Amino acid sequence: MKYSRTLLLPALFSAAAAQAVDLSAIEFSGNVGAEWREFIEKGQWNNSDIEQARHQFSISAEPEFAWESESGDHVVVLKAFGRYDSEDDERSHGDIREASWLTYGDDWELKAGISKVYWGVTESQHLVDIVNQTDFVEAPDGEDKLGQPMVKLSLVRDWGLVDAFILPGFRERTFPGEDGRFRPQLVVKDAQYQDDDKDKHIDYALRWSHTIDDYDIGLSYFNGTSRDPLLKPSGFNGPQPTEFSAFYAQINQFGLDFQATLDSWLWKLETIYRTFDDSVKDSFRSQKLEDYSAATGGFEYTFYGIAETDWDLGALMEYQYDSRDQANISLTQNDLFVGGRLAMNDADSTEILFGMTQDLDHSSTRSMLLEAETRLGESVKLNVEGLLFSSDDEDNLSYQFRRDDYIQVSLYYYY
Repeated sequence: MKYSRTLLLPALFSAAAAQAVDLSAIEFSGNVGAEWREFIEKGQWNNSDIEQARHQFSISAEPEFAWESESGDHVVVLKAFGRYDSEDDERSHGDIREASWLTYGDDWELKAGISKVYWGVTESQHLVDIVNQTDFVEAPDGEDKLGQPMVKLSLVRDWGLVDAFILPGFRERTFPGEDGRFRPQLVVKDAQYQDDDKDKHIDYALRWSHTIDDYDIGLSYFNGTSRDPLLKPSGFNGPQPTEFSAFYAQINQFGLDFQATLDSWLWKLETIYRTFDDSVKDSFRSQKLEDYSAATGGFEYTFYGIAETDWDLGALMEYQYDSRDQANISLTQNDLFVGGRLAMNDADSTEILFGMTQDLDHSSTRSMLLEAETRLGESVKLNVEGLLFSSDDEDNLSYQFRRDDYIQVSLYYYY
């Protein structure tokens, strides 16, 4: 498994601090899990030397320790994660999701260490959510995130909540290995950076959020190393590249997220504007790199007590736009997501999310998802996921994943 020394240091400090407190006040929880992932087709990058995984079995553990002072104004949290995968060495990895200390006053809060922050309101993609790096080998949907070193100061005012971040240290994205799935034709081998400080660059972020009656609004700004790497051909054998390098550029990103709760309607919007330095644009001229804007917006309407049951069904629709209008760069340059969320409101908290994203420029290009979860007794949760890709357009990014359709079954024991 891979661990970062930069991330382990805060964990050691947290452990040392725990020796000076009442250890009986520490709460221990977490989960262990087993996962089976079955791919419907053989991998499209198979050759005489490489056979992409068809069946993947993995086990995971996510222990969590939490301590709160007797006065309640100091909280220490340590949350680790580890997974072992039977096929893909890159997917066998470990991470410190949280190793933080928090204190607060009447109108302020300070957090320091490693933590995760979520921004955003839409269902089909999270444009404004930029603080944490995506844990891409966990799942291709971008929902899982790596822990991020940070100092966060929150100020509560009548006119809104202000969160200011100092982000010392950067987390590289891990990509699947040669035998793994959801990878491009050339394997991503190493990382390159625009800034000389590389992964030691200090990033900054700022967010203002406020609720006015039925409306929630957030404005955000990020300056630093992009969490989304640019893929740069490298390792040339003559004129042909043999691998990719992940290039991390310096960016500025301005974001807006908005949600209106009006009776049974939830109206949602996320939009960003991202800029790059001219030197980076010149380096990636062949990929037509440019400053761009992107947006996702739509609604969720909930039908309560359908068919005279306790079930609630939410109808989802979101439009996805990207000004670059290049299907080989963005999966969501002009796409429509439609789906539903079924909550059975039973004792086992059974929920099902399903949907399809259709490319409006290429009728053959679409993806479909299914996520279902339920509890089995008090301590066990069953998750079932499915993801299907369809594309016959070689210039579309989805084409590289057209044989990566899979069904996944996971069991987690919570303690």
